[in-house]
Amino acid sequence: MAGRNFLFVPGPTNTPDRILRAMHRAMEDHRSSDFPALAAPVLEDLKKIFKTSTGQAFVFPASGTGAWEASLTNTLSPGDKVLASRFGMFSHLWIDMAQRLGLEVEVLDAEWGEGAPVERYRDALAADKEHRIKAVLFTHNETATGVTSDVAGVRKALSEAQHPALLMVDGVSSIASIDFRMDEWGVDLAVTGSQKGLMLPAGLGVVCASQKALSKYDQAKLPRCFFDFGDMRKANATGYFPYTPSLPMLYGLRESLAMLLEEGLENVFIRHHRLAEGTRQAVKAWGLELCARAPHWHSDTVTAIMVPPGINGAEVIDIAYRRYNLALGAGLARMAGRLFRIGHLGDLNELMLLGGIAGAEMAMRDAGIKVTLGSGVAAAQEYWRGTAAPLEKRELPPRAPEAQPAAAPSKKATAGAAR
Repeated sequence: MAGRNFLFVPGPTNTPDRILRAMHRAMEDHRSSDFPALAAPVLEDLKKIFKTSTGQAFVFPASGTGAWEASLTNTLSPGDKVLASRFGMFSHLWIDMAQRLGLEVEVLDAEWGEGAPVERYRDALAADKEHRIKAVLFTHNETATGVTSDVAGVRKALSEAQHPALLMVDGVSSIASIDFRMDEWGVDLAVTGSQKGLMLPAGLGVVCASQKALSKYDQAKLPRCFFDFGDMRKANATGYFPYTPSLPMLYGLRESLAMLLEEGLENVFIRHHRLAEGTRQAVKAWGLELCARAPHWHSDTVTAIMVPPGINGAEVIDIAYRRYNLALGAGLARMAGRLFRIGHLGDLNELMLLGGIAGAEMAMRDAGIKVTLGSGVAAAQEYWRGTAAPLEKRELPPRAPEAQPAAAPSKKATAGAAR
């Protein structure tokens, strides 16, 4: 199909040309004396993205799932109790992993479309007088439902209960896109992946660990090998990795971090909020409902849109892809067929997102949803026009004088020119 595929799933996201060019490298020796000049600054700059001065970043050749596993296995032992809430597909999968690793999980089930139940975390922590709970698992942004939860709130619950449990946060679809404050919020282990806000292909699982989390390493008895913090710390201290890293991905990550820091993290968060709010204005104009049940849970990286009864959301997604070369996110597990998702994170601006909104409108009409074509586009346009930065007043350059027509040559001058 001619033209570019419009990628509006909530990961992988668009990879900027600048990052693609940085990744287009001949292979190098990852044991050379020059290699630490690449690796060491990348690991240090990652701390700025997590907003930590004392934490340590680890980069594994994996996805966010590998980073989940690294967080659990390097700090916990078989039979340890963890507290987690399940309110979407990804919070469910992290719970499933913890159980399969041999941990005891106290699960706080909540409705899909709501955020993590902070009050129930508070009650469970207050009731745990013997401090059997060794870790709290918390999904910052539930990608399946378009819901963002209150990390600062769960840290407050831990503090009020004077509970020593580690706070582990899944920030796969939030970090580098939605405000995240590791040190301020007392997060002990924060997890992300390369294919979301970092604007890279999938392939890197990133963990940032607090000093408190690192202090649990020697007592942790869950099996680990590939995801071992000890091996990583030893090698990273000299600027290397314990096994072969992906050179192109590291060069891409270096460029990604440069782009984020050049824009400024606060500006990145503001941009994502504006894009998300414009998308929500489009949904309102369509007369449809969000999966997120209240505004304080609205995600700034993905909007999950409920389809009307009798409509299969999967059909909307299939039509968008086959007919309009537009990739939309699917409903997962219990939300399968009930919604579709528009991802709006990473390398994105208003005009790009208007294309995704317009394509979604056409696909919905083709699937039998009675939306007015152009209504969502117009609503997003009005919102973005109204919230755009004011134009700078500047003097226009003087207009060049119009050229005077040349005088016609005389008959005498052209008489000998005819053939």
